[in-house]
Order: sequence, then C-alpha cells, then structure tokens
Amino acid sequence: MGVTVERVTWSHPDAERLRAAQRSELDARYGSDDHEPGVIPSADDVPVFLVAREESGLAIVCGGLRPLDPAVLGTDVAEIKRMYASPSARGTGAAVALLRALEGEARLLGIRSLVLETGTAQPDAVRFYEREGYGPIPLFGHYIGSGLSLCFAKSL
Repeated sequence: MGVTVERVTWSHPDAERLRAAQRSELDARYGSDDHEPGVIPSADDVPVFLVAREESGLAIVCGGLRPLDPAVLGTDVAEIKRMYASPSARGTGAAVALLRALEGEARLLGIRSLVLETGTAQPDAVRFYEREGYGPIPLFGHYIGSGLSLCFAKSL
C-alpha cells in the first residue's frame, strides 16, 4: 500500500476523526471511564501531528509529538501521543511510515529520545513498538502507579 505522510493541525478534521476512532477502540478495550492519566493532549502541547493517507487520500494513521518537561525524563525527550492506525491499515506498513516520519520530525526538533505509553490491553501495539525498536522502560510521569500502562522508549 502506497501511503503519504503529511503534517496537519491538531484540529484538522482527519486528525479529529482518527482520534475519535482511537477513543472508541480504547473505550471498548478499557471501558468508557477516562483512561488518560495526566494532562490530556491538545494543540497547545502537541506541536507536531501527522496523518498517513492511502492513495485515495483517506487518512488511515495518525500520531503526534509532545515535548516533555525536562523534569520528567531529562532534556531532549518527547512523547508519542495519539498514535492510531485504522483497522484496515494494520499490517500494511502505513503505521511504520508514520512512525518513521514522527522520528524524523523529532530529530529536526533536536529530540534525542522518544517515549510512549500504551496499555496492557493492547498487545498488538506492544508488538508493533517492540518490532520497531522501542524497548520497555519504567512508568514515568503521570503513568507512575497506573496498573494499565506500559511505557517504551527509543533513542534516536
């Protein structure tokens, strides 16, 4: 599947549609209670947001970067936020393309390490990140003490 990756605003309709689909999937896995520890991502703290589009132009994968306060994990660290692939896009390479684009954007910002949180009910995400070179790390920041969180990192 040929995909293109582009930078969009947080409020772009495709970004909002994909994040809503992610929320529905997470609600189905974890229940509809708020399952976002800490500050909910927004346009104010996620300056980079990307979507991957299939050849037809349909946005099928999204993800963003949120620079972290140096007090959390040191300097030059950003967190991947709202990474989501539509079920039809899984296994096609579109998510890998978007992840590589996020890593490239991070490098341009001077980020040296990317971290992320995923959940215990998302073994597919865990396999994806491990396959792409992200290794488990201790829970950090707002995830400390969460029984549903798993955290990963990759040096760039």
